[in-house]
Amino acid sequence: MRTFFLVTFLVGLSAWIGSHYFYRHSRSGPYFTEGPSVKAAGTPYSPANSDEGNNIEIYKRVSPAVVNITSTTVSFDFFFDPIPRQGAGSGSIIDPEGHILTNHHVIEGARLLEVTLADKSKYKAKVVGIDPANDLAVIKIDPGNKKLEAVQLGTSTNLQVGQKVLAIGNPFGYEGTLTTGVISSLHRSIKAENERLLDELIQTDAAINPGNSGGPLLNSLGEQIGTNTVIISPAGGNVGVGFAVPVNIAKRIIPDLIRSGQVRRPFVRLMGYEIYPELAEALELPVEYGFLVARVDRNDSFGRAGIRGGDQIFLVGNSRMILGGDLIVEADGQKIDSKARLNRIIDDKKPGETLNVKFYRQNRPINLTVPLIDRGGLGPIL
Repeated sequence: MRTFFLVTFLVGLSAWIGSHYFYRHSRSGPYFTEGPSVKAAGTPYSPANSDEGNNIEIYKRVSPAVVNITSTTVSFDFFFDPIPRQGAGSGSIIDPEGHILTNHHVIEGARLLEVTLADKSKYKAKVVGIDPANDLAVIKIDPGNKKLEAVQLGTSTNLQVGQKVLAIGNPFGYEGTLTTGVISSLHRSIKAENERLLDELIQTDAAINPGNSGGPLLNSLGEQIGTNTVIISPAGGNVGVGFAVPVNIAKRIIPDLIRSGQVRRPFVRLMGYEIYPELAEALELPVEYGFLVARVDRNDSFGRAGIRGGDQIFLVGNSRMILGGDLIVEADGQKIDSKARLNRIIDDKKPGETLNVKFYRQNRPINLTVPLIDRGGLGPIL
């Protein structure tokens, strides 16, 4: 029995020595590839490729300038008792004084605004200026002696489909979240909840969710090229179709918002109808598109320039329409296919500038230069 155990032990020992010898020597052979070494705890991470390193560098540099915005609004129940409700969004610090760029819908109707910085410090904020036409707003905190990091505003000129972009924000309240993607398309147009047209939007597949609104869309240099504003989703979450307002729009209006709280826009007060082929045929119009003017304020830009409203009331189907007015079909060379399109073109103008309009009056084409006058910054009413 002792002999049996001794033999078994020697056989096992020989097998272990043989396998260990084979393993040690085979690691130096031509067919063995050395795997990655395991780093000791606390060893700094080194990115494996330049794109990954770019993401990390941008996040470290820009995330301190991205804030979480909590807004408190008040609604009333059936018994008219006040019910406070909280919403959340994101924003970009744009200067050391504490001005923050965000979406108008993030702070709309807010009674209280609180801003949380990346270091978790909290500040009360006030609204400085709003521009519902572009869904943008500027709010401000008082940083005291605290040094604030600011996002560098880049340019949205010459963007390319396929270009890498990064979004930093606070989706679903998860602060400081980074997502990446590409520019999926450019010059998108979407009608917002206030029925105004958000135009020239940047479409991206970088994940944008509720709470990302107002946060920056960045290029690979870490510059802000857009403000994330809206997603298309049947379920309310990200499906890879998000949109951002180009930064050039923000750069154009920020000085007005900080200086006067609103954007100076031309005084336009038109009322009328969008024309589509079936309606154009019923009214025997010369074209199948345009904006048919029903009423015009004689003191607004169009009224002073000579645009006329209707002077006849007709029953079209079950609707009463005021007809006989001018049919606007072009503005600054752009086809007017909706009321929102005309509104958008006027939004891009300043008082003192002019608008070149083509319209039909009694089926006769006319070209007219409309001098745009000021109306106190409230924007056109169409």
